[in-house]
Amino acid sequence: MSGRQSRGRLALIIVLIVALVLAAWGIFQRHRHFVQLASDTAEASYPKVQLISPSPGPTHRTLDLPANISAWYLAPIYAQVSGYVKMWYKDIGAQVHAGDLLAEIDTPGLDAQFAAAKANLDVALARYKLAQITARRWKALQGTQAVSQQEVDVQAANAEAQQAQVEAARHEMERYAALEGFKKIVAPFDGIVTARLADVGDYVNAGGGDVSSRGSATELFSVADVHAMRVFVPVPQDYADIITPKLTATLRVPQFQGREFQARFLATAAAFNQNTRTVNTELMVDNPRGELWPDSYATVHFEAPGDPDILILPVSSLIFRADGLQVAMVDGSNRVHLVTVRIGTILGKNVQILAGVKPTDRLISSPSAGLLDGDEVRVVPGTRGYNMPSEPAPEKAADKESHDDVRAMPKDDSPSPEAGARQ
Repeated sequence: MSGRQSRGRLALIIVLIVALVLAAWGIFQRHRHFVQLASDTAEASYPKVQLISPSPGPTHRTLDLPANISAWYLAPIYAQVSGYVKMWYKDIGAQVHAGDLLAEIDTPGLDAQFAAAKANLDVALARYKLAQITARRWKALQGTQAVSQQEVDVQAANAEAQQAQVEAARHEMERYAALEGFKKIVAPFDGIVTARLADVGDYVNAGGGDVSSRGSATELFSVADVHAMRVFVPVPQDYADIITPKLTATLRVPQFQGREFQARFLATAAAFNQNTRTVNTELMVDNPRGELWPDSYATVHFEAPGDPDILILPVSSLIFRADGLQVAMVDGSNRVHLVTVRIGTILGKNVQILAGVKPTDRLISSPSAGLLDGDEVRVVPGTRGYNMPSEPAPEKAADKESHDDVRAMPKDDSPSPEAGARQ
């Protein structure tokens, strides 16, 4: 019996020991989890940030802007006389020279007015001749008892009045003669007919060009001189400093993929558009083969010298607040200090920093809006492909041995001129 009691007591002791071990293990695990949770909570309470450093500015700046291509000269040709199109001789796309006949207008009304003006001139000349003869005869009788001085003066004045009538009739006839010349529509300069808006039998109205017409003038043709083209580019105010007489640019048009045309500076408006804050800049490009057409869309690529002595930062690193533009600097103890900076020219995604930072400063890449001065942060590594360079893929042995594979190109790990030095 005593043996059974001793075995039962031993079993009870073993059970108690196991229970105590399990309880101790549970307490230990719970404490470890609590410590881990406290550590994770403390770590999560600090914002995670990625750091960058200011980098030198680019040695040159590039800029791509939309542009409009216009002809060197572009003349819409209107009718100066009202009538019907008798015949046209040049269609769209025709090469013309200055003075070439484009069309003729039939103007029976104008022809009748011109004939009447010539007849009126003949009548005025006849009256003037009669007045001259009469004035000479009365002048010969001057000083005799046959006529008075008053009558002599009247005849002399009548001759002068008739002379004035002749001049008026002659000017009227010359005016109609000039209008008769506008019956023939001619090219004003060498170029290409870009539009023909009249056909045989169409009635055209001269508007204010004809003395008896009413209404708006009718455009008949459009002629463009395309030996060289004018390129109009709206340059933003931030890049207006690149506009100089030595400015050159590269022109690209959609219809000629892979081709570039060299353009050079011609003129600038020297004033900004109030709505767009751009300055209209005019370039010129030679067009000896007529490949560029008027009213085309183009992309102009500018290259201008930069200033590598001025540091640059990504625009995303700036903080816009009531205190002005600031950046978030991180010291050795991972605490934030907000520093006011002064910016210069905006270079696309980057901006020049004229004052406030040094090349060795550690700055937060994309600070949050709620970040305050003195906050403690936790620095984490940058994201591959975003703010740190991606590691190149390892080359295969077959690629190394092949000399004909065009993909086996030398690697260029140097950062772009406008990329910030990120950590």
